[in-house]
Amino acid sequence: MSSEKQKIDEHTLDALLYLSRLSPESTNLTVLKEQVDQIVSYFDILSEYTDNENPYDAYPSTDSDLLRDDSVVPGLDIPDVKKVSEEFLDGYFRVPKVLGEGA
Repeated sequence: MSSEKQKIDEHTLDALLYLSRLSPESTNLTVLKEQVDQIVSYFDILSEYTDNENPYDAYPSTDSDLLRDDSVVPGLDIPDVKKVSEEFLDGYFRVPKVLGEGA
């Protein structure tokens, strides 16, 4: 790639200053232009390594016909649920504390 494509013009530099809310008076434009040119050159290097493969090809697709049917099944009755644990009160189970006081 030619080095001319890697350089930014004054219009682009002014737009970057506006977007970054920097004022030309408080910014060393020469240093900023050199830094932006370096960043643009990194993109040129990265573009050499682009692949045109679809990233979603790495994941297998699932055919919806192979999935199980959604079917409603009866749940447990409250008396049966109460038999599972003695720590059942007002429709809830008491469970061990997971996080300590300091967390």
